[in-house]
Amino acid sequence: MPTFETRLASVVVKNITGCTELLEVERLSGGASQETYRLKVMLNGIATPLAMRRTPGGEYVEALPSHPGLDVEALLMQSAKAVGVPEPEVYHVLTREDDLGDGFIMEWIEGEALGARITRDPQFASIRPTLAKACGEILARIHGIDLDQSGLRSRLAELPPKQFLDQMLARYHDFNVPQPMIDYTGRWLQENLPKTDRLTLVHNDFRAGNFMLVPDGISAVLDWEVAHIGDPMRDLGWICTNSWRFGSQLPVGGFGTYEDLFAGYEAESGFKVDPAHVKYWEVFGSFWWAIGCLGMAEHYRSGPDQSVERPAIGRRTSECQVDCVNLLIPGPVDLLAPAPALGLDMPSQQELIQSVRDYLRDDAMQNLQGRSQFLARVAGNSLDMVLRELALGGQNQAMETARLRQYYDSTAALGDLRARLSEDLRTGKAPLSDETIQQHLRATVVNQIAIDQPNYSGFKRALAGGSLDF
Repeated sequence: MPTFETRLASVVVKNITGCTELLEVERLSGGASQETYRLKVMLNGIATPLAMRRTPGGEYVEALPSHPGLDVEALLMQSAKAVGVPEPEVYHVLTREDDLGDGFIMEWIEGEALGARITRDPQFASIRPTLAKACGEILARIHGIDLDQSGLRSRLAELPPKQFLDQMLARYHDFNVPQPMIDYTGRWLQENLPKTDRLTLVHNDFRAGNFMLVPDGISAVLDWEVAHIGDPMRDLGWICTNSWRFGSQLPVGGFGTYEDLFAGYEAESGFKVDPAHVKYWEVFGSFWWAIGCLGMAEHYRSGPDQSVERPAIGRRTSECQVDCVNLLIPGPVDLLAPAPALGLDMPSQQELIQSVRDYLRDDAMQNLQGRSQFLARVAGNSLDMVLRELALGGQNQAMETARLRQYYDSTAALGDLRARLSEDLRTGKAPLSDETIQQHLRATVVNQIAIDQPNYSGFKRALAGGSLDF
């Protein structure tokens, strides 16, 4: 049977004009939902880099409006390029005959996509002050794409705000892993649905990390795989979500202000931005990604891509939940103290785990490259979570249990109590204004993020009493 590289070589030579040979293939790090490859080919006699995106493991995914597939992602990029959005040229959309799975091959665009570098690297110091305004302008162009002329209306799902929220709630309920802060936020979102008749193309994942940046501006907008037709303010709220600020205090992607984002959007689109409308979608962004992280954990359990990256992303749900705490119920919280280590002669669990973590960081990572090096770093970070959880000795869950038993006057197990609180929040039996519930949620979520990611900016904000950006 032909190898992956052999099949790919045949595809590029056959379908890309001027291409005579595949020279190299490298899978890049990141890309938890889709695979991304850097190719090097001989194109018109010159060694030329290209990029390929495809489904994990080379699967074939049934094309549905709610899951339009990578062929539609290619069409989205072509449609955006036609209205002045910076995009790479798409050379070939994979077919079943190519035997490589769903995907497409495109121009390689140089630029930085790592959000932490976009927000901190000195080479972008001169562009950062104008970047939020530029993002507003690009989003306005995306929202102005003619859905009928482009052929996108029949290829994408239409998701007005209520339908989008209902879809996410149903997905969360299907996981059957009650997370009361997610239910609290879901209730708030239900009670504060925006009223809008303006439905446009929505990128749905526009943020640092999904666009390429060079010192003089954005060179390409990427990762259109979750685009739909819906409320355009979803895109403005998403780029302001704390998960994508990379530790910066600046609300727009970690590099700009709301005012600049809105000014760019209004100048390009002619539509006035309502900050309260954007705030709704900022809250929704943390809610959406909290559920998306749970989905990564579920995908790890069910396959087919059971990489070390997926359960690590699954734990990031606590980052999103602490952002919801800060946006909706900020206030004081007591942080639990680690239990003292036992002085036993035999190496402890902590020491065994720490030795493996240190091996990954100090030895394995130094001798690995590319995605393997990236996954070794992820594995080390996962072991850090385990070490912090062991240090607390189960205190967080014990305190969570005690609070809920007192609230419900019950001796039930924690899993049953969580499920009961989640159900009460979903149905409205537990009011969102109940201060006992708010205090419980703050204590539970903040102490969980202390285990999962104590360097996360939302955790530090929560310890300072939380704050609302708007």
